Amino acid sequence: MSSDLWSFSLDLYAKPGVEQACLTLQNAGANVCLLLCGLWLEQRGVACTEQRLQRLRQLVDPWDTDVVRPLRTLRTQWKARALQDTALDSLREQVKRLELEAERRLLERLETATEDWPGEQHKDSAQWLQGLVASEDQGNRDALHQLRVAASDT
Repeated sequence: MSSDLWSFSLDLYAKPGVEQACLTLQNAGANVCLLLCGLWLEQRGVACTEQRLQRLRQLVDPWDTDVVRPLRTLRTQWKARALQDTALDSLREQVKRLELEAERRLLERLETATEDWPGEQHKDSAQWLQGLVASEDQGNRDALHQLRVAASDT
């Protein structure tokens, strides 16, 4: 298991099926950084409580709204046109790197906010993931299962 959240996230994201599962959940409205944090906390044996879930959401929501989503929206808007315009494609790649850096900063903030949460509990990612995902339709259930399986191998 990686000791820091960023390394854990990179290791997990590199596993087969995880990227697609994260994109599925992101398209359904889930915050992938929150999910990765939940899986990391589960790996550390940190108990999932409503108070902790709220603390994570309060930390994530403003940064996601003001920083990450605007970058993602811009990158997405430029996708089709960038295929025909190399200058725009270069700018789009810069925005993509900036979006990734914004997500990294968010993960660092999450790690800092949770570093004093004790790891004392039996590991149960279902609690963290269910608390962090609004709805579990079939596509989300499959994607969440993929994340749970991949995280259990981390």
